[in-house]
Amino acid sequence: MTHLSGFREEQIDYAGLITRAKRGDLLFGLIGLVVMMIAILTLMTLIVDLALDGIPRLSWDFLTNFPSRRAAQAGILSPLVGTTLVMLVTAILAIPLGVMAGLYLEEYAPKNLLTNIIEINVTNLAGVPSIIYGLLALGLFVQTFGMGETILVAGMVLALLILPVVIVATREAIRAVPGEMREAAFALGADKWQTMAFYVLPVATPGILTGAIVGLARAIGETAPIITIGALTFIAFLPPSPIQAEPPFLNFQWLNSPFTVMPIQMFNWVSRPQEAFHINAAATGIVLMGMTLLMNGLAVWLRYRIRRQVK
Repeated sequence: MTHLSGFREEQIDYAGLITRAKRGDLLFGLIGLVVMMIAILTLMTLIVDLALDGIPRLSWDFLTNFPSRRAAQAGILSPLVGTTLVMLVTAILAIPLGVMAGLYLEEYAPKNLLTNIIEINVTNLAGVPSIIYGLLALGLFVQTFGMGETILVAGMVLALLILPVVIVATREAIRAVPGEMREAAFALGADKWQTMAFYVLPVATPGILTGAIVGLARAIGETAPIITIGALTFIAFLPPSPIQAEPPFLNFQWLNSPFTVMPIQMFNWVSRPQEAFHINAAATGIVLMGMTLLMNGLAVWLRYRIRRQVK
């Protein structure tokens, strides 16, 4: 009887521990929910306030006019074009290089001290302040190489900024591919490159796209590195068109053109005391968020198409 009573008391103690653990989990979940709701409500409040100020200012003239010293006539044509071209250069440089670097580090690099150091540095570079990249570009690209304050240099510095994000996302996406898929490809006679190109990368592409879009979404709103390399705060002309009517139909002179981007234009307008310029800045913010949502929507569509093809 003594042993049975002790066993029952022990069972009751275990039940109490389980109950307290469930209560702790519930409390932690409630705290997390409250914090999440506070963050979402704060963000939604800011977005609604920005939309109420900026949406009435949006018009075709606002999108097609150059910046002006008169708020009613000012537009965002040159910052809009500059942002688009800079992001185009950033994507062309960062995404292929980041994907190839991530693929090499995950599948081909030998596991030694040098590789471990590289992996640690890549991870740490993702948290380096963006102004550091701007100072690097100013000292290396602008002053040492004499490339000037151009669209190409802006795209290069932003590509360096998001490169660690793309590398880490690529490695995580490749790591998530089941090992059975690699073994099945090897069993069918495929070599390592064929396995990577035709089996692993197609399955990992949705995750890679997610990382690339997250990186581009960060780059599109960066101001510090662009100001550091000497981007203009007021520009009333456009760079040469990338497409021309005569062969070879592509023009690369725009890469060496001066530029401005929408975050810098917003900074310029917010720093002015007139309320009308603040409304212009809010409208520019709406356009910038729209471009970010468009990039994310494109990524979602591409992920959906690729997943259907893989299946």
